Amino acid sequence: MAKTQTKSSSILSISDVFDMEVLQKIQDAFSAATGVAAIIVDYKGNPVLEYSNFTDFCTNIRKIPECYEHCMRSDADGGIESVRTGKPAIYVCHGGLVDMAVPIMAKGNYIGAILAGQVQIPKEEMAKLPMGSPGKLTNLYGRQDLARMRSQVTMTTLERVQAAADLLFTIANYLVERQLIVVMQRELNEANMELMEEINRRSDMESALQKANLKALQAQINPHFFFNVLNTIGRLAMIEGANQTQDMVYRFSDLLRYTMRRDENDFVTLQEEIRHVRNYLHIQKVRQGDRLTYDFDISKELKTVLCPFMSIQPFVENAIKYAVEARENGAHISVSAHLSGNDVEIHVIDNGVGIASERIDELLDEERHIESKKGMGIGIRNTNKRLKYYYGPDYGVTFNKNITSGTDVIITIPQKRMPGTAPKK
Repeated sequence: MAKTQTKSSSILSISDVFDMEVLQKIQDAFSAATGVAAIIVDYKGNPVLEYSNFTDFCTNIRKIPECYEHCMRSDADGGIESVRTGKPAIYVCHGGLVDMAVPIMAKGNYIGAILAGQVQIPKEEMAKLPMGSPGKLTNLYGRQDLARMRSQVTMTTLERVQAAADLLFTIANYLVERQLIVVMQRELNEANMELMEEINRRSDMESALQKANLKALQAQINPHFFFNVLNTIGRLAMIEGANQTQDMVYRFSDLLRYTMRRDENDFVTLQEEIRHVRNYLHIQKVRQGDRLTYDFDISKELKTVLCPFMSIQPFVENAIKYAVEARENGAHISVSAHLSGNDVEIHVIDNGVGIASERIDELLDEERHIESKKGMGIGIRNTNKRLKYYYGPDYGVTFNKNITSGTDVIITIPQKRMPGTAPKK
């Protein structure tokens, strides 16, 4: 689909703003209700609609070339004066009738005017008004037909002419404001359609990728770990009472329930994600014994913040593999979450051997697919891709390269919550 060129960056015309058929009906209805002639012109003074209620006098006097030029110049001068003052301009035309020019403005630009009038008012009131081009009345001596037609023109008062001008001004501004909203909405819809088409072109591939990545994440807790847990539960059941075994079974069941019930579009609260990580570390603690210690430091106001599920556990599992199990004396793991400006920073820190700086760059490089024998890279890369997919390029996974030992993984997400769950101040 070709891109639709919008008018937001160019000068609007009357036809861009109004439905011309509807505008003609409004012009005709106004003219019929007030008894004055009316015509809408563009910013150059050219009529854009059919004349409404034009007098015979004006129709015939415009057949005279010199008078026609005076009429057009008066209309143009009236339009210019209305733009200069920002309000209707009322003046006497060269034929001795009272006319008005009401400016039509859109986005601060003059796009045309409503010209109306062709009425008579008392001479003492007419004397209060400025003259249009050429600054004097046309001598109708010898043109009894025109003089007769002018005498038949509707007689009114300056007050009524002013009221009609104010009414036109109010209607014009109201219609412009309403129609500009429609125009802007149309432009927004066109832009959204282009965006949606671009998204749809990538949708199938992105969707397949996200599903594959998520399934890979869910598979991070591998069958080997499950068998170790079951063996541990079996040993505990044999050598001791049921309390610790019950706790172990409860946590393991909670862990399984958490990992199995989610789908690729699920978000959880940070409180739920941290509870899952606690269960995972507790189970690992039973397996590892004194080789594993851990602690949590989670700001209470962040418990309702939303995050993609399974966005912390992969890094805790990496810490188990590469810090606790890789060291004879084991290691300590710390999980913390705090505000950083308007965002949330989640840290997973261990005191293991750490990761070389160049290796970190490889792990976060979406164009490279270098994995360790234990699959360390896939969990990091997939989580990073998911976070950027959900939140944009300013969010995702980084590493603190300034520490001298161990690993500090930083997960950055926006501070988003479900409506009505913001913490009380």
